[in-house]
Amino acid sequence: MKANQSVLKDFILVGFSSYPHVRTFLFVLFFGLYLLTLTGNLAILGLTWVDRSLHTPMYLFLRALSFSETCYTLTIIPKMLADLLTEKRSISVPGCGLQMCFFLGLGGTNCIILTLMGYDRFLAICHPLRYPLLMTNVVCGQLVVSAWAGGFLISVTETALIFGGSFCNPNLIHHFFCHMRAVVRLSCLDSDLTELVVTMVSVSGLMGTFLLIVTTYIFILSTVFRIPSAEGKQKAFSTCASHLTVVIVHFGFAAIVYLKPEGSGGDDTLIAVPYTVITPFLSPLIFSLRNRDMKNAFRKLLAKRSFWNT
Repeated sequence: MKANQSVLKDFILVGFSSYPHVRTFLFVLFFGLYLLTLTGNLAILGLTWVDRSLHTPMYLFLRALSFSETCYTLTIIPKMLADLLTEKRSISVPGCGLQMCFFLGLGGTNCIILTLMGYDRFLAICHPLRYPLLMTNVVCGQLVVSAWAGGFLISVTETALIFGGSFCNPNLIHHFFCHMRAVVRLSCLDSDLTELVVTMVSVSGLMGTFLLIVTTYIFILSTVFRIPSAEGKQKAFSTCASHLTVVIVHFGFAAIVYLKPEGSGGDDTLIAVPYTVITPFLSPLIFSLRNRDMKNAFRKLLAKRSFWNT
């Protein structure tokens, strides 16, 4: 048991208070990135809804990912932006638990959906004749629901482990949101075992989904290399390019956060920025700019608007 045990009603998010001279700059930067992130995800949601040619499993998964990432950023960034403008950076204990639960749940959902997108490409390239039977829109919807259920099953378990006991003073969370490692260290009980368990669960989920994606791409590459024509190979690669790029960015930044050894140095607040701010910004950008169907759908929408305006 730790000293200074008391019933805490709220936490103080230390956040970027160590950088008082750049807080205004950070607010402008993060606010701009957040607006662009919302715009990109809403554009994907709108295009995949309006254009009937995008009503396929591949783009249903993309729509699900965009919706999940929009919710993901809503759990973190608005609070972070508000705290950059005020000296009162408190959050209630139940509010902290909810933020952590949704952050972990939506993060896990994103990982699973990215894995399902890799599985979809595997079926489309390695089993093209059976693909329409194996991956229907109904099956796609069921898989997306399973992704949400799996992500939140893990997050509820981790949150319950962390918030199952009481917390001790000082009530300072050295982060800009309720990151599980930062919160579990405030537990009045010996937090080492709890921190190890929740970290192992998160790392196992992260590595498990990543290894599944790697496995699907091994089969995809082996199939693509057997395609005789260069045009066929290029077409197959083009359907995977944007997904593979997002996977590298997403899991690369996540690994920096969750695989960082204890006592290795570095400010955890700054280290988490790429994963919580940069990755959600880059994801819709990559899927929009590197996807021919999305660009064509956008051009058709602009052409329709210009036609009705004339």
